[in-house]
Amino acid sequence: MTDEIAVGTATAPPGETDDGWLSVTELPTGGTERLPVTVANGTNAGPTLWITGGVHGDEATGVAVAQDAAELAREHVTELAGAVVVVPIVSPAGLRRNERTTYYGGDDPNRYFPDTERDDERPPGPQERIDTALFEAFADSADLLLDCHTAQVGSIPFVIRDRVLYGDARDEAAAEAIAAKLERIVDSLRLPTLTEYPATEYLGQSLQRSTAGAATNTAGIPAVTLELGGHSVVESDARRAGVAGIAAVAVEFGLLSSLPSSVAEPGATVPDAPVEFPVRRFVGPRAETAGLVRHRVQPGAAFDAGDTIAEVVDPHGETLETVTADHDGYLLAHSEGLVTYEGQPVASAAVRDDGELVVPRAGEGE
Repeated sequence: MTDEIAVGTATAPPGETDDGWLSVTELPTGGTERLPVTVANGTNAGPTLWITGGVHGDEATGVAVAQDAAELAREHVTELAGAVVVVPIVSPAGLRRNERTTYYGGDDPNRYFPDTERDDERPPGPQERIDTALFEAFADSADLLLDCHTAQVGSIPFVIRDRVLYGDARDEAAAEAIAAKLERIVDSLRLPTLTEYPATEYLGQSLQRSTAGAATNTAGIPAVTLELGGHSVVESDARRAGVAGIAAVAVEFGLLSSLPSSVAEPGATVPDAPVEFPVRRFVGPRAETAGLVRHRVQPGAAFDAGDTIAEVVDPHGETLETVTADHDGYLLAHSEGLVTYEGQPVASAAVRDDGELVVPRAGEGE
């Protein structure tokens, strides 16, 4: 038998589920900001899988997938070997605005999770306190974490795995062990898989302080980011793919003995990656001319270095610039909006990755 599991006010003995709230910060109008939590505690011992969503308030499909995963866990709680903890809305302040950011600040709320190797003497603001409260909750109990997001309008679904860093926090062997579990997770999800930016860029963008980055590189919990289509509305195929992938991860790590009959076959509702070589995340290519963008490659399509990705035209429709690919890869999504300025990306892409998954924190060897 397993022990009782409590996260915030959600408390579940073996074989039961409970819904509750995790208080994360005080509000100036009285009361507290709180995150919804579902705990499904199995009847037999096993790993604890955390599922989070909605750290960006306009990423609707990620919230829906987390909610559906919670419902699936409720339905199968007596069959679980281990536990499932779901926090479907990590950013209530962003959800209320239906925007990526919150009224706590105009920057990314998914860059404030703890990083024990980072020196910062500034006192934590509201968003950092919220992220730290959630981090402490999953660091205390999680064995695996799946963070549900969406990408840009028109995006194909895909999954991002972080570079696993070694240095003061862990040695290379420990990092390799985490990477092996990441490989099992992404193989189970059956979604096109990208590795994060090279280590120097990864740290430069503070991605080690994202939900999955902090779980992996601070807490040592294997975690990935599911990008489930475009934002603002729930996309049905992406939702089904996300739920199916989560269920398949639960089977791979022994929480479930088999896929529930209500779940689609993993990967069945999304296209396969159109290339066979390993890829990493890339924002670009970028326009060097201000104007209006005409996209020439659709999301999910492969391209070679030198291929035309988009054209930039003037208000009369005359071509000002042809934007070409710098790398081999495939398109994930178009950048939003009709206009571009000098130096702005016209797309996001998966490009050939020759780097290692396990790297020194300093980024040497990338």
